[in-house]
Amino acid sequence: MKFFLLYSLAFIVSTTYSQQSDSLIVDTVKTRKVKVLPVPAFGYSPETRAYIGAVVLFTLDFYSDSLTRTSNAKVEFNYTRNKQSILEAQWNYFFKEEKWFTDGTILYSKYPDLYYGIGSHSKSTDELTFNSNRLVLKMNGLKKIKQQLFAGLGVRYVNYSKVSSDSVSPFSELTNNENFEVSARSLYDTRNNLLNATTGAYASFSIGYNTGTRDDYLKTILDLRKYYTVKDKVTFALRLLNEWNTNEPSFYDLSIMGGDKNGRGYYYGRFRDHNLSTLQLETRIDLFWRIDMAVFGGLSSVYSSFKHMNTATIVPNYGVGLRFLTDKTEKINLRFDYALGIDGQSGFYVSFGESF
Repeated sequence: MKFFLLYSLAFIVSTTYSQQSDSLIVDTVKTRKVKVLPVPAFGYSPETRAYIGAVVLFTLDFYSDSLTRTSNAKVEFNYTRNKQSILEAQWNYFFKEEKWFTDGTILYSKYPDLYYGIGSHSKSTDELTFNSNRLVLKMNGLKKIKQQLFAGLGVRYVNYSKVSSDSVSPFSELTNNENFEVSARSLYDTRNNLLNATTGAYASFSIGYNTGTRDDYLKTILDLRKYYTVKDKVTFALRLLNEWNTNEPSFYDLSIMGGDKNGRGYYYGRFRDHNLSTLQLETRIDLFWRIDMAVFGGLSSVYSSFKHMNTATIVPNYGVGLRFLTDKTEKINLRFDYALGIDGQSGFYVSFGESF
């Protein structure tokens, strides 16, 4: 396994360097509107164990003006040691002069998964394996209100089918479920780069009405980020994420801690409840050539209601990472992170762009 990881890393570095050299030659003649970077994907996370696959990253610059930031899209397929198949496409796209902005996700997976119950006090000894097919469709369309301030609507459809378990489940939540959401969203985004911000801020607020198999409910998400760089060498990134659900959301739509975005180092779904709060801080340091490093950590908690916040368990995560600059023009990094949590949880993550 170690040999495979080293070999894959060498292959990615050599391939990326070759492609970048070629792009520099081409760009001296004419600026390319679309850059395509296909590479193998590999890594390890608590929810998948080792995985292998392929990812194609697209950077899109159709307008070549100072008012429109570079857009991006990603298509990725992974197969894991847990026999999970995951196909995902994501995009972030600015129209000319950023008069409109759209982002979204298309995800399909066949996913053996683990469930520990609901709440911050759930026990690792209650671990239960279940299977499901998952389909997630999500898209937002936002109009510019003023410079770098957007507002608009979003839709989201989630379907969990063929849910089953090899064990006798004490949890009645593990059933087929589908859910549809219509949301209103505002976005303030002054980041200088969507995949690797070094300056600027990001503030997203959305509130969505959900209807489906179970009760109707509201989902509110507040996502705040700030980036600050010292002497072009050290970047400090801070993220505060809050997610709140009213009434009784479906089990699959509860707020979840863990994974690559909300508390690296924890199994995605190790802790879930009606509400989530997480604070993450990362320091990114420019080392030499195309190599950077990062040190990160945070505190997170899930809880059933605001009055129970004081009794919820707050769990830490921390880790280190390396960055390899794959595209000097667009400042795109290939990210390698190793993170730790409590109770022996850990994860190794490989991805384009930063966690936040």
